[in-house]
Order: sequence, then structure tokens, then C-alpha cells
Amino acid sequence: GQVVVTNTGSAPLAGWQLGWTFPGGQAISSLWNGSYTQSGGQVTVTNASYDGSLAPGATATVGFTATYSGSNTAPSGVSCA
Repeated sequence: GQVVVTNTGSAPLAGWQLGWTFPGGQAISSLWNGSYTQSGGQVTVTNASYDGSLAPGATATVGFTATYSGSNTAPSGVSCA
């Protein structure tokens, strides 16, 4: 999977965090350009040391691989902070 974080505001960001919930038996096996925690289906990703500062309009891309058992439906609602 891939998620692109975009600063749509008018001020620079000094760090970012995003989250989503996997509805099935999905589990992240590796993630790059950030750090993650996962508890059940709930995933939280925070910036890496080198991509946390985002000027207005700038982006950071997070990629991951995952495994699943059972259903493999799409995640619900991605949130950013």
C-alpha cells in the first residue's frame, strides 16, 4: 500500500501522524518513510526523522506491505493529525 501525506495548510508542519483501521485480519509486515504501531486492526503511523517537516503544499509518501488472514477488505477512514 501507499499513503501520500500532503500539507494543505498555509503553515509548515513540524511532524505528522495518520491512522486507519483494517477491518479484516490484515497486519503490516514492513513500512518505510515512517514508524508505525498496530493493535488489532488499528494502525498509527508517524513521520520519520527526515520527512516530518512539510512546507505548505509539500508531501511525504509512506509505503507498506501487509499480510492477511480471513477477509481482505479496504481500510476504513484514514485520519491525519
